[in-house]
Amino acid sequence: MSKLTHFNQSGEAHMVDVGAKESTLRVAVTEGRIQMESATLELIQQGGHKKGDVLGIARIAGIMAAKKTADLVPLCHPLALTHVNIDLTPDPETSSIYCQATVETRGQTGVEMEALCATQVALLTIYDMCKAIDRGMTINQVQLLEKKGGKSGHWLRET
Repeated sequence: MSKLTHFNQSGEAHMVDVGAKESTLRVAVTEGRIQMESATLELIQQGGHKKGDVLGIARIAGIMAAKKTADLVPLCHPLALTHVNIDLTPDPETSSIYCQATVETRGQTGVEMEALCATQVALLTIYDMCKAIDRGMTINQVQLLEKKGGKSGHWLRET
């Protein structure tokens, strides 16, 4: 097993030095889901929520979260993102909304944290907008699906 890179030889937390790494295209894809009551999902799909377009606002929140990840996660590098895409798909069969985030940059470190942050904040935004009518919603299955680029190359979650 590899060693943890966010600790120096003295065991102190530090930001990893990526200065000598080659800039490459970096891509990360993550997913997550928010479960809710079927009536809550219907309200979202019909656009009848008094706070506005729940999925549209959640999408923007996810994009903003990807851009602000370094402000939230102490040892993340601030990155110039080249693309962020948030797909939110209602699933009436499971009474949930599925979120998939894809984040890209050309740089010296990956964008996994940005994609995970985007997914979680998009789902949290749905929770925030709907909590008055459904406090029992749950956010789950947030995980990295795929990463590309860098020294470690391509990684794909086995299904």
